Amino acid sequence: MKIAAFTAGLPEYTPEDAVEALSSLGFDGVEWRVVDQGPWDGEPSFWFGNRCTLPLSTLVDDAPRVRALVEGHGLAMPNLGTYVACSDPEAVEHAMRAAVALGAPSIRVTLPGYDGSAPYLPERDAARRQWDTVAMLAANHGVRALLELHMDTIIPSASAAASFLHGLDPAHVGVIHDAGNMVFEGHERYRMSLEVLGPYLAHVHIKNATWSPLGARPDGSTQWAPAFAPLTAGIVDVPSLLRSLRDVGYDGWISLEDFSTAQPVYERTRDDIAYLRKALAAGT
Repeated sequence: MKIAAFTAGLPEYTPEDAVEALSSLGFDGVEWRVVDQGPWDGEPSFWFGNRCTLPLSTLVDDAPRVRALVEGHGLAMPNLGTYVACSDPEAVEHAMRAAVALGAPSIRVTLPGYDGSAPYLPERDAARRQWDTVAMLAANHGVRALLELHMDTIIPSASAAASFLHGLDPAHVGVIHDAGNMVFEGHERYRMSLEVLGPYLAHVHIKNATWSPLGARPDGSTQWAPAFAPLTAGIVDVPSLLRSLRDVGYDGWISLEDFSTAQPVYERTRDDIAYLRKALAAGT
């Protein structure tokens, strides 16, 4: 398996800083965060003012420069972490054109959120119809469209994803497995979740998260809440996940997406890849 880093986790770095650091640390690739960000006056963070984000609106034009930067540091681009929604086919197609220009084989396409306040099935069925169009665009452009297993969306689990994509060609659509997100919602045993996805398993995000008590509810029961954690300090059993990936024959990319803040970004990224390399080697 090859290791990339998703630049959402490198908010203080410019793209130039990121590729230099990732190359020096022994990463194989970079997965860009791609979105047009609004104004932000605060310090850069994972989701606001992130300096390691490529703007979607200019990415087709920026592609030759970005591609030269990445390839000049010996890195590949396994996926574009876009925020284009399945309900916006024009944005999806624009992102796919950018992926072609960059030489990236896939893009992330986001799903509707879900908070339980409205009936689920109508929302899922409407999104599934939109994915018919997404799959058609993917086939036209030769770029695979990926949904991510994500909490607070209509598809938090592998089983839900496999059901959702059923009938679409896995050559054109697929799934980003994310065990860290599945700590929040959607957990299934790793091997089961990977086998359920079958040919739709396209990419893997790897991070960690944990649950902590917040205090007591009015009725005296304990209230709990999830939060991201350092890679070695959360609920995700990383060695078991990597073994399960091997057991199902996965030999693609794993993309580091560490949203913990206990260490400065360089030290965190350095320690994470050292841990992942050691864990991969132990599983051979």
